[in-house]
Amino acid sequence: MKRFFIFQFALITLFLFNCKEEKKEESVKEDQTEIIKDDTNYPISLAQWSLHREIETGKLDPFDFPKVAKELGFEAVEWVDQLYAKELDSLGFDAVIERWKEESEKHGVKNVLIMVDRAGDLSHSDLEKRNEAIESHKKYIDAAAYLGCQAIRVNTFGTFNADEWVEATYDGLKRLSEYAATKNISVLAENHGWFSSDPRLVIPVIERINLDHCGTLADFGNWCIKRTKDENWGDCAEEYPDKYEGFERLMTKAQAVSAKAYEFDENGNETTLDFEKFIQIIKNSDYKGYISVEYEHETLSEREGIIATKKLLQKYLKTN
Repeated sequence: MKRFFIFQFALITLFLFNCKEEKKEESVKEDQTEIIKDDTNYPISLAQWSLHREIETGKLDPFDFPKVAKELGFEAVEWVDQLYAKELDSLGFDAVIERWKEESEKHGVKNVLIMVDRAGDLSHSDLEKRNEAIESHKKYIDAAAYLGCQAIRVNTFGTFNADEWVEATYDGLKRLSEYAATKNISVLAENHGWFSSDPRLVIPVIERINLDHCGTLADFGNWCIKRTKDENWGDCAEEYPDKYEGFERLMTKAQAVSAKAYEFDENGNETTLDFEKFIQIIKNSDYKGYISVEYEHETLSEREGIIATKKLLQKYLKTN
């Protein structure tokens, strides 16, 4: 009988110990989630491009983007239309936008903006092609308004002649922004390569347009102003001379910011970009909008890279 009670006592003790350990594990998991929750004065969003490898290889259904964003601790998302090339062609534009709305509402995340890559070039030197691009972008502006976004990001690659680029970009951005203003949506030019990555050209164009609904999306990366070949993408022949000075210029008209990250050291610091310097420039500006996390490299998994980028972003946003 004595042995029976000892056995029972041992079982009860083991049960209570296991319960305690399970609660401890749950607590650790909760603490890990807390690390990447937003706790700064700046709202943080997740750019869908951060997951482009998972999507392009079929590992992740692109419509599950809001679900993953929420799991990673984000409350807001930025969509990328080129990651839905197949769905846009098979389901149609309206059906894709409806799914974006359904999924974002289901997972309780805010839609911040749409990055538009499939609607033509607003800086095209050919007026007919530029007109086509303006018309193609209008449905994205309508969609952004429907989703509750604040803006769309557009491309201004255009011609490889600076003078032609300036005039074409002024025309394309101005006319599209005038339409966007009727929907309370902004049109944002990103430093995305070639002349669009040269704030010495971009900012005077935005200032000349002089519309509240036309501005920039200032990206930490993307500073190639000339390629080795006359193509939008490829090896870089020349970068903007001072990316931090250039970023400061872009921030004068910024209505969105992308915290691009590539590689990290063992202490969690970005090794190719000075995050502290970029974030101090943001703090010195009047900007109070969303800062998006955009991890773009292969040394970490995309989800690890997203978390590393957000932690570093928060580290410097919380310091004075």
